[in-house]
Amino acid sequence: MEEALKDSKITVNYILATLFVVIVTWIIHEFAHWLTSELLGYETVMKLNGTYPVHRGIRSPSHSALISAAGPAVTILQGFVAFSFLKFRSWNRCLFIFLFAAFYMRLLAGFMNFIKLNDEGRLSEFLELGTFTLPIVVSGLLFFMVYVISKKYKVSRKFLLVTTLLVLIFSSILILTDQFVGIRIL
Repeated sequence: MEEALKDSKITVNYILATLFVVIVTWIIHEFAHWLTSELLGYETVMKLNGTYPVHRGIRSPSHSALISAAGPAVTILQGFVAFSFLKFRSWNRCLFIFLFAAFYMRLLAGFMNFIKLNDEGRLSEFLELGTFTLPIVVSGLLFFMVYVISKKYKVSRKFLLVTTLLVLIFSSILILTDQFVGIRIL
């Protein structure tokens, strides 16, 4: 339990690790969408914060649902793997960032459903569960994992606040860069 207290200092290395984890989290998430779309036979473009088919033809509703589900599934898996290592092994603040970034990403996506349907929102609508059912379930599950690990290792509020701010800043920069510069990855 003392491990988290000793290894919870905000250093330049921690800030850089947070930047790295945010970028990796977003790229892996979008890659899952891209790969699923490609495997289903659609030529697809992958950007930092989105994918879209090259040919704007109509996809079947089930294909659209699978493509929408792929990104969150990988992000949930990322959170679960980080949670498992932290729960059954020992404290590692870099693993904690992987768990926290997964939670933050899906929470942000859930709120974005108010503006435009996002992954879980589209999937929830496809399954006729209502727009916010899956976003709440996914965010709640990831929040629960963050909460359990924070309690287990007595992670300070200051550390959580700084981690939240770093993830917020870096993800906002990534999203805005994608929106205004439009970096194509694949």
